[in-house]
Amino acid sequence: MTKKLVAKRPARPSTEALVASRREEILEAAAKLFARHGFEGCDTQLLADELGVGKGTLYRYFPSKRELFLAAADRAMRLLRQQIDTSIADVVDPLERIAVAIRAYLAFFNDHPEFVELLMQERAQFKDRKKPTYFEHREANLERWRVMYRGLIADGRIRDMPVERITDVLGALVYGAMFTNYFTGPRQAPEAQAREILDVVFRGILSDTERQRVSSTQTPR
Repeated sequence: MTKKLVAKRPARPSTEALVASRREEILEAAAKLFARHGFEGCDTQLLADELGVGKGTLYRYFPSKRELFLAAADRAMRLLRQQIDTSIADVVDPLERIAVAIRAYLAFFNDHPEFVELLMQERAQFKDRKKPTYFEHREANLERWRVMYRGLIADGRIRDMPVERITDVLGALVYGAMFTNYFTGPRQAPEAQAREILDVVFRGILSDTERQRVSSTQTPR
């Protein structure tokens, strides 16, 4: 007797996977609506209508509009780190990793201006928070970069200076560029803008002659 082959049905997603997928769907839509209408002007009914669900569904995932907003801001920063990590995953040279990371950072916010809007709204609406979401994520992510800079200093590839100064200055540069691009519109593509930032950071603005003159006239600390 010939056995009849029965095609296997594809495995159904687990309940956890479905919950995670729906949560991401809600947060993606919420980020765009908050950016468009502002925190105060974005009623959760707008979001429910956008998703085709009842408000009760939203509240099962996020008990309040505040929690929904902050979760959307947190998701933006998680996605930023994912994009940067993916972009540098196969980059071996540390200096090139810095360059690629800055390009990925600028490209991320260029592609997602709604996330810039969320970060601004958070500062305006939730002044009671000790630390904004952006800086919570930044601080959690800093040490791996500082380790890399210590290695570059040990190898003689960059000047010996406090690594905190390096991360503070570079962080301020890209943070400022992100907001400037949002308010005025990027004047160039993220890759070109990253090249300009890196040219000034890596090479400085002084000529070799002027750098030597300034070094010789400065009082040692």
